[in-house]
Amino acid sequence: MEDVITGKAFVYGANVDTDQIYPGGYLDLTDPAEVARHALERVDPDFITEVEPGDVIVAATNFGCGSSREHAAVTLKAAGIAAVVAESFGRIFYRNAINLGLPLVVCPGIAGLVRRGERVRVEMAAGRVVNETTGAVAAAQPLSAYIRAILASDGIKPMIRKQWGLSAE
Repeated sequence: MEDVITGKAFVYGANVDTDQIYPGGYLDLTDPAEVARHALERVDPDFITEVEPGDVIVAATNFGCGSSREHAAVTLKAAGIAAVVAESFGRIFYRNAINLGLPLVVCPGIAGLVRRGERVRVEMAAGRVVNETTGAVAAAQPLSAYIRAILASDGIKPMIRKQWGLSAE
């Protein structure tokens, strides 16, 4: 995981819940490619055909509210999303995403500074988000060294396995 991520923005409003990110009707799917095909299909039917690895989601408040299922974070990561920047997050979604290795950055006011398709640069350690298309800059909450370590390990389980010298499951 890099401390700086640059990608095309997909922009969403407030209160996008986990069932909108990944509908509960697909919970029996386990293949990441199949799971990814259903990412945000109820909110943005074009998302999965337009998203490319390294792209970024930008959202208003309370992104990921709702269920405690990890599927929403798994889905976005499998679809190629490199980071999610929002004004605020549902707390359980926030921890699930970080623990699974998907960077989430809290950035007040970001929803009004980015439009779909614009290029954004997310500087996680510095706590800065730059709209490279317009030049707008927003202050974000920097990610702690511990969270960046989790992300660098691609999740908390791989980080702990490495720390303890354990093999993967």
